[in-house]
Amino acid sequence: MDAPIGVFDSGVGGLTVVREIMRQLPSEDVIYFGDTARVPYGSKSKQTVLKYSKQIVRFLMTKKVKAIVVACNTASALALEDMRTDMEVPVVGVVRPGAKMAAEKSKTKSVGIIATEGTVKSGIYTEYIRQIDSDVTVIGKACPLFVPLVEEGLIEDRITDDMVDRYLSELKAYNVDVLVLGCTHYPLLANPIQRYMGENVTLVNPAYETAKELKNILRENGLVCSKDKSPVYDFYVSDGVDKFKSFANSVLPIHVDGVNIIDIESY
Repeated sequence: MDAPIGVFDSGVGGLTVVREIMRQLPSEDVIYFGDTARVPYGSKSKQTVLKYSKQIVRFLMTKKVKAIVVACNTASALALEDMRTDMEVPVVGVVRPGAKMAAEKSKTKSVGIIATEGTVKSGIYTEYIRQIDSDVTVIGKACPLFVPLVEEGLIEDRITDDMVDRYLSELKAYNVDVLVLGCTHYPLLANPIQRYMGENVTLVNPAYETAKELKNILRENGLVCSKDKSPVYDFYVSDGVDKFKSFANSVLPIHVDGVNIIDIESY
């Protein structure tokens, strides 16, 4: 089926998921929406996150998408199940694929989750991991300042190293052997996080696992693109076109030239 895949996030972090979709599903068209006017979602209530997510889904459905990827851990944690109840297309979140990989990779049965406040408070990663292996201890840590650090491009910066130390010292004390990067921005901080945690800690990138799950779901539902072709990528935001474009070109393997701004509140 040659319809596009819809992907959305609260901001630019979901581009890490798009990057994995480009790699693993190279013929698929993608429509991405970043809610840059209302980022971050991590500190907002479930009711607000659900409202925003439904507006974005309504927009994506006007583009005749064949599947939707909720490339936002907070929206996956707080809104995914409610969204699925009235959706006519498959909806894939980023939490379950990451949780599954974390449970499988941990040898010490001690897993750390770093995420936004909303995702950590929801307990959704703990719930999914313990469904797979009830012996695993899960330690969650909210790292709210990681998102603005990424969005400002301060990835290899002293202030980022300081914040990594501040947030992750507690997880080091628990001797976790797997750390889930439970926000789509966080894989972009993988280098400073890995340096701090050490080589014996496996970092799980839910973006990679989500693209794998999407691939399986498309196959199961007969939705895989029927021909080998050059894909079309369209990008939409609710604010800050120039900043988004600059960030996208630092993350994606393609050059992003056109970015469209829309009034998401009208959906």
